[in-house]
Amino acid sequence: MTSPARQLFGTDGIRGVAGEFPLTAESTFLIGRALGHDLGRTNPHPRVLIGQDTRESSRWIADRIALGLASRNVEVHSAGVITTPGVAYLARSRKFDAGVVVSASHNPWTDNGIKVFSGNGFKLPDSHELAIEQEIFSLLQTRESHREPDSKPAPTLPGEHGLRAAYIDWLAKNIPTDLSGLRVLVDCANGAATAEAPELFRACHIQATFMHAAPDGKNINENCGALHPETVAKQIASAKGTFDLGVTFDGDADRALFSDAGGRVINGDAVLLLAARDMQARGVLPGATTGATLGGEQSGHIIFRDGEATTGDGLLTALRVMEVMARSGKSFAELIGDLKMLPQRIQNVRVREKVPFDDVPAVKGAIEAAQRELDGNGRVVVRYSGTESLARVMVEAESEEKMHALTDGIAAAIKEDLGLRD
Repeated sequence: MTSPARQLFGTDGIRGVAGEFPLTAESTFLIGRALGHDLGRTNPHPRVLIGQDTRESSRWIADRIALGLASRNVEVHSAGVITTPGVAYLARSRKFDAGVVVSASHNPWTDNGIKVFSGNGFKLPDSHELAIEQEIFSLLQTRESHREPDSKPAPTLPGEHGLRAAYIDWLAKNIPTDLSGLRVLVDCANGAATAEAPELFRACHIQATFMHAAPDGKNINENCGALHPETVAKQIASAKGTFDLGVTFDGDADRALFSDAGGRVINGDAVLLLAARDMQARGVLPGATTGATLGGEQSGHIIFRDGEATTGDGLLTALRVMEVMARSGKSFAELIGDLKMLPQRIQNVRVREKVPFDDVPAVKGAIEAAQRELDGNGRVVVRYSGTESLARVMVEAESEEKMHALTDGIAAAIKEDLGLRD
């Protein structure tokens, strides 16, 4: 029997336009209230941590969630502006029952989102998200039964500095290597990284120059950040030898992209190669990634599981890259000089519903046929968007002709069985 589908939560939590459902003043209060009720099933006195990015709407959304939580007698703490992985780390290390992040990552400032971590620092289980959704819709039908409390919790901004300091201290202690010789240009995307990156890099004695580190509520990701890594790359190229590395974060700093000293953009695949080689050489890559100690994707979202991290962390990724460079005495370009990049294409297909691909024979067959055709010389990744009614088809192949043919074949199968009808 197929489990009920979630309507609000995608793979990255709840996303939408701030001020529109499900991110209205009422619905965000109800999200907090429903989360508090869910947590109360296992702990009569739950504690929740809230963090947010720099969007204009993040403050009021975080305050409304806090009010909803407080209405269910939840003890609420705020870390203020902090990265998404910072909330995940603190939820686990400080033994909160959950951590809530208000952010829409790389999206425009008009969007926002809500992501919930369990007390173990991992994403909230699907069953809990479904239970919260069902309660939200139930509450919307019975508005009079859940009046807002008269007393309000403390504002979520500026938040508790000690929480942010604990996260920065943990990151700094992850890197025992001397990084003081590195000259780095850092793009903070006018986002959450502006609250932690400068202090962290100072603590690690990195010679860092920061750009896009003056958020005004509306300039997050605006012509900067991980969607525009060429911004840092061009500045490094024009500076001619001034910098050893460029680092570009996205709005909530759960991922990072890089530029080498020559101004070439370096994506997540190159970071995985650099990190895997280093970890294998140090004997901390058991099973050559089966297990899995290291994971990631081209977008720069990298997960290191040889420590306490539970999710991708752009700040940690940047430190790990710099650590390998400092320890080896080699430039980024030298460390990944033999990387072979295959042509890649991503095609989006709008769908009616997100049915598991294994449950659609024609789609499953098209994916498997493409994988046989590649025979290990490339890759196929097909997944649903976490925030839109889209299937994303990504194919890498040795030739552009094969890449296009395989992408078109899979996309056609999805359109035929799952695509929108005219």
